[in-house]
Order: sequence, then structure tokens, then C-alpha cells
Amino acid sequence: MPLPAQPRRWQQLWREAITDPLELLALLGLSARAADLLPATDTGFPLRVPRGFAARMRPGDPADPLLLQVLPQAAELGDVPGFTRDAVGDLDARAANGVLHKYEGRALLVATGSCAVNCRYCFRRHFPYAEETAAANRWRSAIGHLRADASVSEVILSGGDPLSLSTPKLAELADALVSIPHVRRLRIHTRLPVVLPERIDAEFRDWLAALPLQKIVVLHANHPAEIDAHVIEACTTLRAAGAVLLNQAVLLGGVNDDADVLARLSERLLEGGVLPYYLHQLDRVAGAAHFEVDDARALDLVEALRTRLPGYLVPKLVREIAGEPSKTPLQRIDASMEMTARIR
Repeated sequence: MPLPAQPRRWQQLWREAITDPLELLALLGLSARAADLLPATDTGFPLRVPRGFAARMRPGDPADPLLLQVLPQAAELGDVPGFTRDAVGDLDARAANGVLHKYEGRALLVATGSCAVNCRYCFRRHFPYAEETAAANRWRSAIGHLRADASVSEVILSGGDPLSLSTPKLAELADALVSIPHVRRLRIHTRLPVVLPERIDAEFRDWLAALPLQKIVVLHANHPAEIDAHVIEACTTLRAAGAVLLNQAVLLGGVNDDADVLARLSERLLEGGVLPYYLHQLDRVAGAAHFEVDDARALDLVEALRTRLPGYLVPKLVREIAGEPSKTPLQRIDASMEMTARIR
């Protein structure tokens, strides 16, 4: 009797990601539409998507909301006023090699430039990762900055995607953080449990469970179709390891700018023990203007969610404004929209 097939390691699945737009369209039965769907020239931001995530896309549907998030489009090539290469002021917030210090009490480490999936709306699609990665030189510059600043109680791992690093590499950083008395919390911003849930393997689970810091994992899912049984299993594993799970989504035209979709997303997240945290207005990064939803529409959507969901399932609608000391909530004051009452 043959032995049961062993699950493939996440590193192998990472290497097998789809990087050719024509291959992705062929898998979805859309090869005949390639000339219409793909830009005539290179956008400068390559396609990358795990096969497991592509398997959740609807065959034959060029408007599939998961496909739209990853497929290069001609709309990325135009220059649109107000859309810049550094939409949220990351470069002005650099405090050390790969360290961004924007908000009081928190420091963000750009742990790596690698991602399992290249989202077309990514606000760091133009970020100079080659020069600004905290993992360089075994984290020395980043750890030195954190150790010297006693105001920092929470370290945020971002990227790229920090879970693209091996678990031993993450443990190397965590060991250094644990030795800093004023660092109490580790927050990990990651899309991997959604697009490549196999990353949450036994080695990672055991490391996270043993970590003596408070642990918050902030996922990034934009549409309920992204969350299948494998994602729910990964979330269950993360919670069992002692992590608080939150989700931040980006409001994207043609993808999730619909109250029914957003409500289903919140409900599906809760099935995995994940609470909606932020619904971000699009960061105005060059190449992403075609995803923008205007503020009035965004406010209407959130009001619709409030009428149909309990408050804990309604994410905060926010925008990041470069130079501001916190995310800025959007709320309607009277006939006009104003952004007030910053959240820390």
C-alpha cells in the first residue's frame, strides 16, 4: 500500500508561484482575452501569485476580484496627478537601516522586500528595498535603534512580507527583541496566511507559541473569496499559538467596493477568529489610481455595514497621510466630508 503523500513545504510552493501573466490567464481559461487584459508594455512591477491563491479565482471571469488584485493592467502606466512613488512618506520616516518611526511608541521594521504575492495597489511597489531592509547585517542597525529608544514598546514587522523570512531568521530577531526591556509587543503584518497558508507550519507555530512577547498578527484579506478552509486552519493555528488576530483590508474599486462583499468578508474573518481592524482608503501610489474609491462612496459603505453587522465586525475607515502622527479616520460631519479625530 503506497504511503500517503506528504504535504509540500511552503518554500517549495513559494518557488512554484506563477510569474507569467499568460500562464495565469491560461489557467483561468482567459488566453483568448490576453491582448485585451494585459498592458502592451512592462509596468515595471512583475506578477507573482501562489498557485493556491490562483485556484480560488473564478475560471473564465476577467473581473474576478482576486485576479484584479494581481494581474498587471494598462491603467498602471498612466501618470495621474496626486499619485506618487512614496505615497505615505516612508522615506521621510527612516530612523535607521530598514526602520520607519512614524508613530509614538511604535517602530516598524521593513524586514524584507520579498512577498509571496505582488498586489497591484501595493503602497511600497516603488520602495528601495535594496538599501532599506532591517534584516541586513543580522538586524544590527535596527536593534541598535530600538535599544536606544526607550519610548518604543511595540515593534511592527512589515515589508515586503516578514513571513517570507525563514523561522530561524525570525527567531534571530525575536531573541534580540526579547533582550530589550522596554519592548513588550511584537506585531506582524502579513499576507502569507491568506495567500500561502502553508507558511503557518509546525516550526513557525512552535516558535510563535514560545515567544515571550505579546503577539499580534495583522492579516491582509480584501475579499471573502480569499478565505478558504486552509486559511481558516492557519488562523486557528496562529490563535492557538497565542496571537491576537486582526485584519486590515484596502478598499479597492471593482474588488470590494460593495457592502455585501465587505459584510461577507467580516463574517468570514470571524469564522477564523480574526477581527476586522482597518478598512484603508487607497494609498495614492503611482500605478494604482484605477483602484481608487471616492470618500463619499467609502463612507456610504461603512454606514451600510453599521446597519447590518455588530460593531466589532465594522472596520475603521482610515487614510494614512504622510507626516501625520496616526492613521486618520474618515467621517461625515455635515454635507461635506472631513477627516478628524486621529486614532493612535
